[in-house]
Amino acid sequence: MSSMSGFAASQRGYPPQGHEPWTKLTHREKLPEWLAYNPRTMRPPPLSRDTKCMKILSWNVNGLHDVVTTQGFSAPNLAQRENFDVLCLQETHLEEKDIENFKNLIAGYDNSYWSCSVSRLGYSGTAVISQVKPISVQYGLGIPEHDHEGRVITLEFDGFYLVNAYVPNSGRFLRRLTYRVNNWDPCFSNYLKILEKSKPVIVAGDLNCARQSIDIHNPPAKTKSAGFTIEERESFETNLSSRGFVDTFRKQHPNAVGYTFWKTNG
Repeated sequence: MSSMSGFAASQRGYPPQGHEPWTKLTHREKLPEWLAYNPRTMRPPPLSRDTKCMKILSWNVNGLHDVVTTQGFSAPNLAQRENFDVLCLQETHLEEKDIENFKNLIAGYDNSYWSCSVSRLGYSGTAVISQVKPISVQYGLGIPEHDHEGRVITLEFDGFYLVNAYVPNSGRFLRRLTYRVNNWDPCFSNYLKILEKSKPVIVAGDLNCARQSIDIHNPPAKTKSAGFTIEERESFETNLSSRGFVDTFRKQHPNAVGYTFWKTNG
């Protein structure tokens, strides 16, 4: 489970040395031991070819159609550069009628699974594109109240479950905060723990929560904003962290400041 899911590199490859935008430590309340996250130097090295492993990449695309039609983006180039086995996408914004146009997005990744919102068209949505054929696939949590926005896809592989999730955002004026922390979060957590009874669980996706102050640029200004409210962070701790799920980025980089979302107006 990671609050840092997503890829941070430029679509056209890394910028020249010394020009990486991520090397500037930008935080209003930075501590002396914190350092800026730099994927060039801090990402783990590739595993050897004889290591049995599966590489999973997660990316909130905020509209797959817009990303694919953006000049300079190439899904095959991304696959070649990152050499991933499985790509998890969130916020595809696709309707069911659009899926056929994206099924063959990357040659060689012949197993693709799509979940679209049926209550609000062109909203939310998740997808998993994989080189490896899963044993089984499940859509949603199995709870109708939570399964009409295309937010969860679960793939079962030999040794684990992969859950690709786009957790509901509490929204403007925190209109969905109560639904999120009182309904969605506990149900999502219980779903993961049921899966875990038979196999380990990997959660990928956009979990819509900055867990700690280090995870957000200006903590004091965001305590009443979606994704960093006290209620959301306490819910994250109760339903995920305290139940044994590990933030993989933060475990590997406890003092690294890095963001996967940035807005200049705050």
